[in-house]
Amino acid sequence: MIKLNKSGPAIFMYSIIAITAITSIICFTLYYGNFNKNGIILWIGITAFIIMYHFWVRIIMGNVSKLFKKHIHYKQWIFKEKKFEKRLYKFLRVKKWKGKALTYNPESFSLKEHSLDEIANTMAKSEVDHWINEAISLSTLLFAIPWGEFWIFLITAIVAMIFDSQFIIIQRYNRPRILKVLGRESKKLQIV
Repeated sequence: MIKLNKSGPAIFMYSIIAITAITSIICFTLYYGNFNKNGIILWIGITAFIIMYHFWVRIIMGNVSKLFKKHIHYKQWIFKEKKFEKRLYKFLRVKKWKGKALTYNPESFSLKEHSLDEIANTMAKSEVDHWINEAISLSTLLFAIPWGEFWIFLITAIVAMIFDSQFIIIQRYNRPRILKVLGRESKKLQIV
């Protein structure tokens, strides 16, 4: 069972899912029920459906990935900072915009509720979630089979991948900073 999150971004996502689901149902009923065979009605329905699909599948996969959360740890080699990353993040000016990105579950990154170690692990899990979302974005290309217009589905897949890449970048940007503080704290504990 999917637990509803009550953060602002979560409410926004569920609202978008509801609005696009209703829109696609209305448009598909009009078009396929032979009430209005206007191609614009069909494409509004398809667009609403694809937006709903992107949001809904991300929520589902975020919950499914919790099943293997215990196997994800920030110390695994894949989560280590690569040599090129600092220059890339400086070029992308991540520091300026990272705080403006929506966080689905902000309390999971709260220093009041979690240790730095727990937050670092949450960041690793979040990164995995968004890599899974990158792959899911490509699955929309399959909708070109029944509806055609491959290029429209390709554009939505690319836009969704760009959207998810910001969260991967933020996790990879912030995690080394958290680990630096964590390292300082563990050194202090060893001295005492």
